[in-house]
Amino acid sequence: MAGDDFLRWLRREGRIVIVGASLAGLRAAETLRAEGFAGSLTLIGDEPYEPYDRPPLSKAVLLGKASPHHTELPRRREIDATWRLGVAATGLDTAAKRVRLADGDEVAYDRLLIATGVRARPWPRESEARLDGVFVLRTRDDAVRFRRRLDSSPGRVFVIGAGFTGSEIASACRERGIAVTVAERADAPLVGALGGVIGAVAGELQREHGVDLRTGVMVTALEGDAAGRVRAAHLSDGTSVETDVVVVSLGATRNTEWLAGSGLGAGPRGIACDAGCRAFDFRGIVTDDIFVAGDVARSPHPLFGYQFLSLEHWGNAVTQAETAAHNMISASSERRPHIWVPAFWSAQFGVNIKSVGVPGMGEQIMITQGSRAERRFVAAYGYQGRVIAAVSFDNARWLEFYQRLIETAAPFPPDFATVDRRAEGRAPMPADFPDPSLPTHGPTVTLSGYSPADRRLVFTPSRH
Repeated sequence: MAGDDFLRWLRREGRIVIVGASLAGLRAAETLRAEGFAGSLTLIGDEPYEPYDRPPLSKAVLLGKASPHHTELPRRREIDATWRLGVAATGLDTAAKRVRLADGDEVAYDRLLIATGVRARPWPRESEARLDGVFVLRTRDDAVRFRRRLDSSPGRVFVIGAGFTGSEIASACRERGIAVTVAERADAPLVGALGGVIGAVAGELQREHGVDLRTGVMVTALEGDAAGRVRAAHLSDGTSVETDVVVVSLGATRNTEWLAGSGLGAGPRGIACDAGCRAFDFRGIVTDDIFVAGDVARSPHPLFGYQFLSLEHWGNAVTQAETAAHNMISASSERRPHIWVPAFWSAQFGVNIKSVGVPGMGEQIMITQGSRAERRFVAAYGYQGRVIAAVSFDNARWLEFYQRLIETAAPFPPDFATVDRRAEGRAPMPADFPDPSLPTHGPTVTLSGYSPADRRLVFTPSRH
């Protein structure tokens, strides 16, 4: 069937399968219907729930301001889909175009979108992870269990990892009047995402709000009592902290294991795809019937040197899903690239933190407006003489301006007189990101590029 004829048939009678009943999966399904797809649409999800919003789980839900059972994502339109919920995808046969499910069933497709996202990285010692009182926070069920424990007024919550999620959990606990200890192996919170200069501000903020912040340490063991309840955490500096609740916030693992043997370019860093969201196979050849969107995708971005980025951002999941859905049912000449500028926000300890661009690429940083001491400022990041990112503490109204600087490759340091005359010295300083070979907790943008963890391929020359 010729290309145009196939697309007409696909739009009328084709089968599109979306693996991942998530924010990205839902927005892709809505876009497909909005753009005229009238064929069969199936959404597969390993959780028993239709798509829900995750950011409130570590914020409003923990504070009792929202119910974890009422975080469903609003529907922008009816999607007339078959839902396969509570059953995980376990394999993919790209030759037969079939997705294998955990219940033994198989679902055929003509176009496939993979939006399987990420999951919380658990505590590595299984016997300790199973102790009563040890939690992760990623899913709705996680939030239900954890909030129930907070409602029982624990004596202390011990948070492992001071990335964004760990810091938000600590903030919610302090707002509820619960004692909190946070352990972070880096020198300050948020350093993996925002660097040491901003991390130092975040650390001061936590301590001012009563957090027992332990930095430069690792948790070596979790100790339980005779009844199997967690009772203490042991640290690499030889100290111990008695606690009855532990939250493991060690970042996320991308859900790609089910693709082993599929032939796709999938691994621990995610699934490689082109700017049009088409998946690469393991040889680096782009497919035309498999697309990727959301946290599990790693795609090149022209604004950032075509570096492959893995973005754990709400807005990225939406825009990439919309782009993927459009391209799945469009001719090559009508396809468009996914070039959304990364943006992220967090609310913790009474401060709204927002960023645009890719701070992790920053070599230098400069406070361009406001004051770190007052926790109200904007900082710009520079990379090879251009503005690459900006972060704001309670000063988000300026971020649209900084986004334009990023999009136009404006020079760094920014060549303009600051509106806020209190800005600190207007002198660049090292951004102080940790050694990229050493993992840190919680970056929201991963510069994946070539991953040393990817499997090495061995090609056998043809004997013909």
